[in-house]
Amino acid sequence: MSKNNLLILIAALGYFVDAYDVMLFSIIRESSLKDLGFSGDALTNVGIDLQNWQLGGMMLGGLLWGVLGDKKGRVSVLFGSIILYSIANIANAFVTGYWDYAILRFVAGIGLAGELGAGITLVAESMSKEKRGYGTMIIVSVGALGVITASQVGTLLGWKTAYLVGGGMGLALLALRAGAFESKMFESIAQTASNKGNFRYIFQNKERAIRYLACIAVGIPVWFMIGILMTFALQFAKILGTEGLVIGQVVTWTYVGLVVGDLGSGTLSQLVKSRKKIMQLFLIFLTILVGIYLFISNKSATSFYALMFALGVAAGYWALFVTNSAEQFGTNLRSTVSGTVPNFVRGMVVPVSLGFKALFPSIGMVNAAVIMGIPCFLVAFWALSVLKEPYGKDLDYVE
Repeated sequence: MSKNNLLILIAALGYFVDAYDVMLFSIIRESSLKDLGFSGDALTNVGIDLQNWQLGGMMLGGLLWGVLGDKKGRVSVLFGSIILYSIANIANAFVTGYWDYAILRFVAGIGLAGELGAGITLVAESMSKEKRGYGTMIIVSVGALGVITASQVGTLLGWKTAYLVGGGMGLALLALRAGAFESKMFESIAQTASNKGNFRYIFQNKERAIRYLACIAVGIPVWFMIGILMTFALQFAKILGTEGLVIGQVVTWTYVGLVVGDLGSGTLSQLVKSRKKIMQLFLIFLTILVGIYLFISNKSATSFYALMFALGVAAGYWALFVTNSAEQFGTNLRSTVSGTVPNFVRGMVVPVSLGFKALFPSIGMVNAAVIMGIPCFLVAFWALSVLKEPYGKDLDYVE
């Protein structure tokens, strides 16, 4: 196996375990909380709170691991992050109440935040500028398969076993990680470049700050769909007149769609030699489908699952989103950006879900979702209008 293929395999399996755990809580939320004694509205309210603890940990972890990747190297992040979230996952199987559950989801979130950014950065810097899109496409697509696996494990084996499986898979990957090698681009600037991993440096220049914020904004609709529409699909379905849904199937069909969308968007961007054009196309598709989800009622269970599949396909521009983030910045800031951007996007679910939680008791879930969703999509379209096309860009430079 070539070195580049080994790196893709290592990064892809790391993101597989990362994605497995990120979405596992959404799948086993109700069953785990019921076992811990919660019921009624608490299943939704406590579920939102625990999800926010995890996402808050990912925001912090994205910054910590991203900076470490630029200061000490990309490979160090691959080892440290997987150890932390594997241990936290195993401990999650033994929680007894709200606070130990919340703390462990926060710690797991910190660990989970390192995988995607480090893997994408390492692969993007190691492959040719013409082919790196294929490498990152494979990583993200394999990650989506991790969520499909989580939905099946969580449904069939129960929440405690599902956490143990996730932690065990993470620890098993450590042996494979021994074969990872450092990026030559990073090694070339390791002793010389200034501002390596300096997060504040991003905001010391207006153009650079706008570029960074735009990278984040592009991905927000994806996690609005995942964090609100998919996570609370059973509650939305009940209001909209759909019965008989199973959350594991909702997640499975959404992420089957994401695999298709990630592969499709990545391949199309390589064929047309443009990340921006394909992201714009998929974002328009996602906007239309969200409207169908929220405004067309009395869908059958089969139609609802089909819609979740289509939403997943449209959200599949996530593969291009993470690639774009790595391509927009120089080697001295690339890990910091690649680590923080996807995790800040995930973290945006926190204020969105808090606003959603505050609004829906008075105006209903559908109206609350509309009010919180509109700005998510508007900033994404703005972001695509200001970002430069990164396809084929030489990444061997510093900011």
